[in-house]
Amino acid sequence: MARCTKEAALETRSRILDAAADVFFAQGVSRTSLADVAAAANVTRGAIYWHFRNKSDLFDAMVERVRLPMQSMMTSHLDDPDSDPLALLRAAAVFALRDTMRNPHSRKVVDIIFHKCELVDAADPILMRQHENFRVWMGNAVRLLRLAIAKGRLPADLDPQRAAVLLHATLSGLLDNWLFIPDSFDLDAQAEQLVDACLDALRCSPSLRIDRPA
Repeated sequence: MARCTKEAALETRSRILDAAADVFFAQGVSRTSLADVAAAANVTRGAIYWHFRNKSDLFDAMVERVRLPMQSMMTSHLDDPDSDPLALLRAAAVFALRDTMRNPHSRKVVDIIFHKCELVDAADPILMRQHENFRVWMGNAVRLLRLAIAKGRLPADLDPQRAAVLLHATLSGLLDNWLFIPDSFDLDAQAEQLVDACLDALRCSPSLRIDRPA
């Protein structure tokens, strides 16, 4: 009985998250209430509050389902001395692009993040959490880049912080552009080449080298 109850709770939670993505996408985040999500999920508001503290907590859980696989790819083998940190970073970047293109749910959530968040209050918990997600991603990317440098996979004088900024901006720009006009280029077919082009810049661009004192 306990197992059935737990499975039912997980199913309800998943249904709420799916409904939240649908309503956020249709109405925008700021114009969506928990009552709207409850109606779309065919549950009571009490059921939503059983699983989530507030709209910010619900939004974060929705994003986490999409963000977690890429984060896991970046961090799961960080402490393995035989791992290839650059390959981990490349695989995570390619996955982010292709998952957005191939997975309708991931595409919807990423589109919400880019185009359906009308966040103007700097103290908005959703905006603050998005800032935190950005800092976590950057921290993991910088760590992988430093390990790649230490293993000779990238130039010894590469600036890892600047390189991470470029990589994040490239991925964000590709996703934003593709979501804006999906038929403008084939994101699935070109994902590897586009990521490799960015990694080539990390290897070759003098502008990504550590600044030396004049």
